[in-house]
Amino acid sequence: MPLDQTFTGRSYPPVEKYHVSREKIREFADAIGDPNPLFHDPAAARAAGHPDVLAPPTFLTLLNLPKINSIVSDPALGLDYSRMVHGDQGFRYERPVHAGDVLEISARIEGIMARAGNDFINLHAEITDSGGELVCTTRAQLVVRGEDA
Repeated sequence: MPLDQTFTGRSYPPVEKYHVSREKIREFADAIGDPNPLFHDPAAARAAGHPDVLAPPTFLTLLNLPKINSIVSDPALGLDYSRMVHGDQGFRYERPVHAGDVLEISARIEGIMARAGNDFINLHAEITDSGGELVCTTRAQLVVRGEDA
């Protein structure tokens, strides 16, 4: 079943705030095998000019992935999750993320198109801090393989 094209332009506002903690940053850095002291040691992070430990660049996946999942799980969209593959992902930072940040994520569907029997859905998300300032913009392209693929 093709994706519902009328979902193009649909927006998904923030649902909850995410409190970035030293522990979550450390757990994430450990999970990806990155021993960088900026991700683990507050003194090293401060010495490098940061207010607290720095989050690895892909840390915001912890916010982005649940938002993507909430969009693609809407049955009205018509997306068969078992046929979905991740086509592309990008992050554009306005500033680094640190322990102590309180973040929110909003998203929208930028486009849905069919090509060569497959559906493509392009998502755009904005992650803002507690002051409403943009921290990061993410984009993702998901591909739903056609039944003949």
